[in-house]
Amino acid sequence: MINYSGINHIALVTSDMDATLCFWRDLLGMRLVAGIGKQGNRQYFLDLSDNVLIAFFEWPEAEPVPDKDPGRPVKGPIIFDHVCIELDNADDLWELKDRLSAAGIWVTEVLDNGFIYSIFSTDPNGIQLEFCCRTDKFDVRNKFRIKDPAPSDITQEGPGPLQGKWPEVISPTPESERKIYPGELKKLFENEE
Repeated sequence: MINYSGINHIALVTSDMDATLCFWRDLLGMRLVAGIGKQGNRQYFLDLSDNVLIAFFEWPEAEPVPDKDPGRPVKGPIIFDHVCIELDNADDLWELKDRLSAAGIWVTEVLDNGFIYSIFSTDPNGIQLEFCCRTDKFDVRNKFRIKDPAPSDITQEGPGPLQGKWPEVISPTPESERKIYPGELKKLFENEE
């Protein structure tokens, strides 16, 4: 069984790195920790927490998607609906709501979603953002719950991974054949090894 430890980073896209940094670093308070670039293409990383980064590619000809409310269905190409960033507590959530409001940035009221309290906003790139903190009432992870009048057959099979749905690995890569190739971001660490 594979053990996952979290999301290392989410890579998003901007056409204006300066506006993006002003929002994510200066308003939201995330620290810029790394960046790499070449003509017409940059990638910068912001520190979200001890083990999660937010990355932005700057592609000058990228265009933001049309504005939409989180959770509302759309037609046509789309990659994701929104990013939800968890805060430590309700005081941090209210502080962020006040900070966004003071900056003249649209933000919802605080919503009670049972297991989290949430606010929604939008970054300068049109990326829908949810900020949340956990409540003491419920933990969505501790009991399988589906409130869907027409769940799919796959959903009705239950919460756990089912064996036999995919081919089993017959010949795992031996340690002696495991090769690791240099990636683009390794340049950040030149002369440090």
